[in-house]
Amino acid sequence: MRKVLVTGTAGFIGFHLARHLLAQGFRVHGFDGLTDYYDVELKKRRHAILQKDNKFSCTIAQLEDRATLESDFADFRPDIIVHLAAQAGVRYSLENPVAYINSNVLGTMHVLEAARSLDVEHLLMASTSSVYGANTEMPFCETDKADTQLTIYAASKKANESMGHSYAHLWNLPVTMFRFFTVYGAWGRPDLALYKFVDAIMDDRPIDIYNNGEMYRDFTYIDDLVRAIGLLIDVPPVRPENPSQIAANDSLSPVAPYRVVNIGNSDKVRLLDFVDAIEDSLGKKAKRNYMEMQMGDVPATWADASLLCDLTGYRPQTDFHDGIDKFVEWFLEYRAEAAQ
Repeated sequence: MRKVLVTGTAGFIGFHLARHLLAQGFRVHGFDGLTDYYDVELKKRRHAILQKDNKFSCTIAQLEDRATLESDFADFRPDIIVHLAAQAGVRYSLENPVAYINSNVLGTMHVLEAARSLDVEHLLMASTSSVYGANTEMPFCETDKADTQLTIYAASKKANESMGHSYAHLWNLPVTMFRFFTVYGAWGRPDLALYKFVDAIMDDRPIDIYNNGEMYRDFTYIDDLVRAIGLLIDVPPVRPENPSQIAANDSLSPVAPYRVVNIGNSDKVRLLDFVDAIEDSLGKKAKRNYMEMQMGDVPATWADASLLCDLTGYRPQTDFHDGIDKFVEWFLEYRAEAAQ
């Protein structure tokens, strides 16, 4: 049985990925700090679901705790590592930038060292569409230059990409970085727009709509995202013998077994259309508070996911109306259970 170590299994994406991999027959070990950035009870409930499967185990510790991390990784001896744990949130990085350096940079360094020492088959690490920063040409392609990050969160993730490339080059460690595009779905984070909007509308509270609604996002449903990650596990990059033969749209490094892959729906959706769909799903209108663009935000994201399709034969395609309906169904059940 192949073994996958997933950091951040109590988090939104890590939970769904662990559940997906368990269903695929993998043995999964989680490593999570259960930090209080948002409701810890939500994180514990995610972990409780995973723990019903005897192929799942976990350790509760911080990425910054190098001794515990290295000992835990060495005891499990994974074939694959998927590193998702991070200090998340674009806006929170304006308030507490040091948290992003400690978790996302120092913590990732510890993961890289552990992966190198264990000689894993493939290290996959989460990046973000935020690394495209001030880029305006869309859809965003992995081969685009991305040097204009607008927040410490985005900068920390771009640093992770550079760190991953150096380890791939120095130690021949296969590394895939995936850039996520506005992930949403059941068991989502309370600080994400969909959760906040639905929660506020249900309680008759106003929702804040930035840039007066003239925002566009490439919304990616969580089930599509974890399916893509699961497929990428079996496509480790290989150091090219002839860099001149790398395909024009392939981000494969000419000097390392390293690649960056967008995971997005390839569909630019207007924020106001997203809000309309939420209202339709709830059967209730929102009280809209239109606001100016927030510092560090970008007006639009849009993924070119052709490389993902070339590598795996798969392309995310859940329509945002369907994804919102699935989230609302979960949210109402979760809220009812919490009220009991």
